[in-house]
Amino acid sequence: MEGTCFILCLFTLTGSFQGGLAVLIQTQQTVLAAVGEDAPLSCQLLETKDVQQVTWQKVLEKTERNIGSYSQYFGETVNPGFKDKVRFTESGLQKNSIVIINVTEQDAGCYLCLFNTYPDGALIAATCLKVYELHGPFINVSRSNSPPGLVVTCSATGQSVPMVTLTVLHQNLSFSHYNTNTETNTNGTVTFTTTALLSALSNTQVGCSVSVDSAAPRELLVIVPGLTETSDDGLNKQSESVFRGFRWPLIVVFLMVLICICVLQFRRTFQKRNMKPSENATDNQNSDNSPESTKDVKPQTSARQRRNSDSHPSP
Repeated sequence: MEGTCFILCLFTLTGSFQGGLAVLIQTQQTVLAAVGEDAPLSCQLLETKDVQQVTWQKVLEKTERNIGSYSQYFGETVNPGFKDKVRFTESGLQKNSIVIINVTEQDAGCYLCLFNTYPDGALIAATCLKVYELHGPFINVSRSNSPPGLVVTCSATGQSVPMVTLTVLHQNLSFSHYNTNTETNTNGTVTFTTTALLSALSNTQVGCSVSVDSAAPRELLVIVPGLTETSDDGLNKQSESVFRGFRWPLIVVFLMVLICICVLQFRRTFQKRNMKPSENATDNQNSDNSPESTKDVKPQTSARQRRNSDSHPSP
């Protein structure tokens, strides 16, 4: 790969001085991109030329393959094999830029930008794309009782050992009890973890920066909650605040129960009043059928008894 880029650089310088013209093409010789990111490639002529078309190519082992081109008359044209992989971000005949979408390891290599000019011909420059793997940063916060504080952990995974740095964005605070750990995974990547202790009573903004090789660092910022009070006064205040929060709901529930009891009591009283006439009638029937009432009824005398009494007068 390095030999290919060196040959392309020499070819660029040779093409830049065609016909005794000191034509320079400004481009980035090496572009770094992580797997899954987008890689921008750009070329610019430093002198105004009559450019007919700008063509982008990828250098293979034995040849070059056209990626796409831009011309004044036909506009942007992307090779069907790169339709979902490449797009133009700046279309111009003096400055032209493309982006490699969702970079994979297969996208690594060197790319050519050709300024087809008249009458000088093609002016060529090369840019080599280097792909690396980096996942993270990831931040985790947990509580520590001994020593008291908040344990902040930041980790990242890459093909080579990532650099992980924790920072506190507060002038009067800093980390303590630093600890680092390196673990090699089964797929060949390396996970680097940094752990530190933070003692802060209020919310604090913490940053974690990770990088691999000479690539631009990635940074993640999070708000870490402060340590809460654990004294008796603090617990009493917390209990009081909880009681205040539940006071009104309890009052409402109590009133609803009281209303339900009153309604039930009113219904019972109303039912008793409606049942009194029927109960009196029942009591009267019971009194008529009682044994005491039968005692006052005189027995009736039959007609035969009266005849006998008339035929046998008493002496």
